[in-house]
Formats: sequence, C-alpha cells, structure tokens
Amino acid sequence: MTAVVHPADVAPLAFDGAEVRTTFDSANGCELLEQAVTTIRPGRLELPAMGAGQAVLYVVSGRGTLELDGEMHELEPDTGIFIRANERPTFANPGPDDLVIVGVRTTEASETQGERKVTVRFRDQPEEEASVERSFRYLINEDAGCVDVTQFIGIVQPSKAPFHSHPYDEVGYVVEGNGVAYVEGHEIPLRAGSCFHLAPNQVHCIENSGPGAMRIMGVFHPSDSPASRNYPDNN
Repeated sequence: MTAVVHPADVAPLAFDGAEVRTTFDSANGCELLEQAVTTIRPGRLELPAMGAGQAVLYVVSGRGTLELDGEMHELEPDTGIFIRANERPTFANPGPDDLVIVGVRTTEASETQGERKVTVRFRDQPEEEASVERSFRYLINEDAGCVDVTQFIGIVQPSKAPFHSHPYDEVGYVVEGNGVAYVEGHEIPLRAGSCFHLAPNQVHCIENSGPGAMRIMGVFHPSDSPASRNYPDNN
C-alpha cells in the first residue's frame, strides 16, 4: 500500500489538450476511490460519461467554466464540483493559465438526495472545528445531494496531531503548506501538491512543520465527518 504520491513522479496520460496523472487507484492499494490530477490547457475538453460511478472534483488553480446538462457553471480556485453517474462534463479554459483539477471517483453511486448542487465554493462555507489545532469546511457532502462521499478542506495550524485513525477510506491533496505524514513507522514529507491515501482504521498523524496554516483537500468514503477519530490509547 502506498501512502503518499507526488504527481510530478507519475507518468502523465495526455489527450485532447489535457494531462491526467493518476495518483491512487487499486494498483497501489486504494480499492474504493480513484484519485487523479488533471491539467487542462486553454481550450475545451469534453470528458467521457461517468458511467456507473460518480466524482467530486476540486479546482486547485486557474479559471474556466463547466458545462453540464446544458447549464454553465463558473469555476475558480477552491471550488468543489459534484458529477453524478452517467453525466458528461465539458470544461472550457479561456486561458492564459492552465486549469488544474483534482478529481476523486468512486464506482459506487447512490441516488442524489435533497437539493443537488453542482459547485460549492470554499469561501461560502462555514468553518467548523475538528480539534484544537484543526478546522474544516465542507465542500461536497449530503448538503449538495452527495451521499456516498464527503469532500472538505482541512485547515491545520502548525502542530503535530496525536496518532489516530478514521473509520473511512480517505484520499487527500495538500493545497498549501509543508509537513510530514507519519504512517506505519514511516515519516513522509508533504508539500503543496502531495497526494495521500489512508485506509480505514489506519493509524497515522500529520504534522504541519511550516510557519503558517496547511490546507488539505480531503475526500472520504463512506460519508462521515472529518472530526470522526479513534485514538489507539482509547481502544
């Protein structure tokens, strides 16, 4: 099982003015989720239909639009996106910068419940406390009609968390900051762009070793709260 992958170390798959680097899937021990970093150059990119699965995406950088079922949605950094099963998204990047998106796909798909939101912006979401040194904001979750996975931005102040585990399968992407992931006796450096995978109940901790806050985009399945933690000493 691989815990941390840096996209720059992954061979890209190039097509139609875009580059896709798959960081986690069943090939490296992530059975329930597939994570990829996609760079869309200026122009238009029509993706294949989702099929049976669904996806949550996160805009890292760049601006553009998403066309879905004939409706246009504006994209900017710190935007979460919810793509349902069998939908066919089309992205338009007006340039001059690349549009960089982190996507996480699950092969399981439930019916949307409640109001469906295609996009949710970080700046519009309330901040909630996970612990003394950590807070978070939901992006895509059941409030957007997505009941299978939860997407959030975690905000980690300079600190080292106690070792703990989560009941869900999680992949993440470091949006900004530097730190260290402690997983199964290994100390793995983290930097902006680092991707990680944590299996259910895998004991770990993340240290923010920088002078400022670290921001992490996380996605986990099944849906739950980023504050759900189990501590080894309490078991």
